[in-house]
Amino acid sequence: MPTIVDLADTLWAAKPAGGSFVIGLTGGVACGKSTLAAALVDALAGRAERPTVELVGTDGFLYPNAVLIERGVLDRKGFPETYDRAAMVAALNMARTGPALFPGYSHLLYDVDPALARNLDRPEVLIIEGLGLDREVPLDRLVYLDAERADQEAWYVARFLDFWERGRDDSRSFYSRFRDMDRDGVSRLAAMVWSKVNLPNLEAHIEPVRDTADLVVRKDAAHAITAIQVQG
Repeated sequence: MPTIVDLADTLWAAKPAGGSFVIGLTGGVACGKSTLAAALVDALAGRAERPTVELVGTDGFLYPNAVLIERGVLDRKGFPETYDRAAMVAALNMARTGPALFPGYSHLLYDVDPALARNLDRPEVLIIEGLGLDREVPLDRLVYLDAERADQEAWYVARFLDFWERGRDDSRSFYSRFRDMDRDGVSRLAAMVWSKVNLPNLEAHIEPVRDTADLVVRKDAAHAITAIQVQG
């Protein structure tokens, strides 16, 4: 079975001789991109060369909820039109040559959180994970994390329930609005959001990126890597 070290080695072999190496990691909602990206940071930073490795998310480049509400697209969060792509492209380009600001996002608040913004200055390796990544974004390598749709739905429902349990009694949390629902009701709500929002986004905008990615990492229902496919 391939490992995260195998993925790190494959990517490191493609690293340019100079400048920042920018890696994009995308895939379906709740398919484990953040977890895989964090493990990849550790694997790359642990190499004998000891490179500086930074991790950021595309969620910080979502337009704030107030803007999405004004535009009538809050229920399409995660679709291409809900991201400030120009700002994301500018930040990635700036990080190669000098300080760049990367905004942060809170899943519990369900909104961009200014307190989570970070300044990065020419890291040797920069990993950006999340939705909204494709060949029009300035990346040196694009990795697609793939899994069965049924598994992705199950993971999304489980994550929704986790956020609900952590945030239902926090008045600042987006999930506090569901505090009076029981677990079964929240599970049904999450499944509905998956079918009406995340699945259409997966079909129309996320999965098509898979064919253009440099690498496709395949996972099974237990989140184990089963294959690393080099493309192109």
